[in-house]
Amino acid sequence: MTGQAPACIDHLVVLARDLATGVEWCERTLGVTPAAGGEHPLMGTHNRLLNVSSPAHPRAYLEIIAINPAGKKTIPDGDRRWFDMDDVALQQQVAEYGPQLIHWVASVPDVATSLAALDSLGVDRGRAITASRPTPQGMLQWQITVRPDGQRLWDGCLPTLIEWGAVHPCDHLPASGVQLQSLQLQHPDARALRAACDAAGLRDVAMPTEGPLAQLHAQLLTPRGALALQSRALPPPPSPE
Repeated sequence: MTGQAPACIDHLVVLARDLATGVEWCERTLGVTPAAGGEHPLMGTHNRLLNVSSPAHPRAYLEIIAINPAGKKTIPDGDRRWFDMDDVALQQQVAEYGPQLIHWVASVPDVATSLAALDSLGVDRGRAITASRPTPQGMLQWQITVRPDGQRLWDGCLPTLIEWGAVHPCDHLPASGVQLQSLQLQHPDARALRAACDAAGLRDVAMPTEGPLAQLHAQLLTPRGALALQSRALPPPPSPE
């Protein structure tokens, strides 16, 4: 494992209906074509990647992810894919508005320790599962927190946690000309979200602020200049009759 690397923003998650649509979005929005990614047999998903490392965030990338129509997930029957990808409302939102920022992933030095600290607050961030995918440079391996119901929590503002093996995607991703400047978290329940982030060891990584909507705000520097990506809040579920 990576040992004592400090906690940091690992990657931003952009959900697309399919990868072709995601690539078109990236070229249109950021002005660059994402690099090849790979398949996740565990979840039946696949991705394209973009190195967005910067002096402030030296090991960060953007992941465009979609359900792989040719894949078959191997997680237990009844479990759902990571990042709320099986959520019907989120799928409908992506179908209507196109690819969008939905979540972020934080790298931590010891995922088990972070999970135990969250559990002490009564926050179920899920279990740490071992995942992998082949690359031309060898097998990428990591531990990542996933709930059986696939939920992101705090409307995507509380990150999924990841602990990488010896190799990180940015080790082989070419520079893209896009750099992550900052990531802000906004949530109506910012106090509880801040406590959860602190417990996970992210005190110096994320400082949630209070706002009327749950949103992620990513500031990027692109070949076309500064750009802000914002997540789109899901509408509340309908009230029972």
